[in-house]
Amino acid sequence: MKPKEITTTFHKMFSAQAVTTPTNDSWQVELDQVKLLGILSEDQSWLRLLLPIVPAREAQPFLEQLLEANFDLTQEVRYGFHQEVLWGVYQHNLASLTSEDLEEAIARLLSLKEKKLDEVFNLLIEKQILQIISAAKLQGQTLQDTIQNLERFYYEGILGGMEQSSEERERFLQAWRYQLERLWSEV
Repeated sequence: MKPKEITTTFHKMFSAQAVTTPTNDSWQVELDQVKLLGILSEDQSWLRLLLPIVPAREAQPFLEQLLEANFDLTQEVRYGFHQEVLWGVYQHNLASLTSEDLEEAIARLLSLKEKKLDEVFNLLIEKQILQIISAAKLQGQTLQDTIQNLERFYYEGILGGMEQSSEERERFLQAWRYQLERLWSEV
């Protein structure tokens, strides 16, 4: 792929006003909540796309889940840290890059930006629920026993907050029931 084709692909996906070329080997796309950067390597053999996701301090608690996502979920894009920012990153050899590859990578990066930390937060929560199930099973509890314990914890204020409305508490308990029932057989 030639730099001119990269420009064409950016213009195809975004309005001409959103795309700028600060230098001959870089591109910048600015939308409302998105600032996508495209940079060629010094020898112009690789393209790197960068999209800031969240400040690094927000992502710090989820490092393990971010690495798991890189391994299992993100496909050709990756999470990476640089300059106190969590970035979505895509790198590809320019010689074998196609317009379709570039469009798919941009779509995946935009998806990472849209989800922010939701996906990795859910990975963390699932891991914690699996630990709760494991502990409950070690104590000989059934699924129903575990659900009853969680309900008791909510009603006694050990989980949730005392200021929680009964509707909010019931929504939380429904989410717990769903997750416990979904994951119970995995442990």
